[in-house]
Amino acid sequence: MSRLRRLLAAMLGLLALMATACGGSGDGATVAPDQPAGPTRTVQHSMGNTEITGTPQRVVVLDTGELDSVLALGVKPVGAVRADEATGPQAYLSDRATGIKPAGTVNQPNLEAIAALQPDLILSNKVRHEELYDEFKSIAPTVFAESVGQSWKRNFRVAAQALGKSDQAERILADYRRKAQQVGQRFGDPTQIEVSMVRFMSDAIRLYGEGSFIGTILADAGFARPQIARTDETFVEISQEQLSRADGDVLFHAAYGPDGGTQMSQLTAGPLWQRLGAVTRGDSHQVSDDLWYLGIGPIAADRVLDDLATYVPHS
Repeated sequence: MSRLRRLLAAMLGLLALMATACGGSGDGATVAPDQPAGPTRTVQHSMGNTEITGTPQRVVVLDTGELDSVLALGVKPVGAVRADEATGPQAYLSDRATGIKPAGTVNQPNLEAIAALQPDLILSNKVRHEELYDEFKSIAPTVFAESVGQSWKRNFRVAAQALGKSDQAERILADYRRKAQQVGQRFGDPTQIEVSMVRFMSDAIRLYGEGSFIGTILADAGFARPQIARTDETFVEISQEQLSRADGDVLFHAAYGPDGGTQMSQLTAGPLWQRLGAVTRGDSHQVSDDLWYLGIGPIAADRVLDDLATYVPHS
């Protein structure tokens, strides 16, 4: 057993003793605080089946998309991770995310902090945390979506099922579909408008494809994509010299972290960027990285549609 597992086991034992000591009733029985009550249901997910009783009250989420999803359902988690380059939850969620305790980062969840929160449900996804699943389920019932990005609607449904809120989730997705269609119709035939999305990383330039969170939103609204972005991949990486391939009728760009921001500032001020058609026409717009690339949930999707309605040029 690893040192981390021994520490986790010791902490779980201590927390159990504390719950027993603090939860005693007048007749000597023990009562766990905030224990979910109600029928038990089985949730199928990427790592198997998990039984969940009642409505979870102390939820911990371990990716940015899961945070967006549970908040969209009106559930404030007791704990959440942050993106590795961030200092807290996504900025666009600041009005909903007050009081949520930190639980590490997406790439390094803090197992001790998670256990101390005494969760009754942990939500994440297989692509991020498959190797930690056994650790998480030793703390609380744990439900994993399969992947991230393009699968955001499926992930939302998985989270909703775990929370006992599937009907609410379907209503939210129906509202999203209607809004996406309405946004596309504002432009007549959106299939004649190519929308491009560039994200500056510390050491790379990414052009996001159809297999991404943003790609699904553009498809739902009916917009076309530049030839290089017509791929099922999440993104393709391009060099500075290939920036011309990122051009479109409208071009959105963002940066991940401070180093990505530095690269974006340098390259967007240079001649290769300044010669792009979208830039010369004034149809290039910087957008929130939190919203467009880290959100990966229905709240972010709704606000991306607002950005598209605002910034895509009308013919």
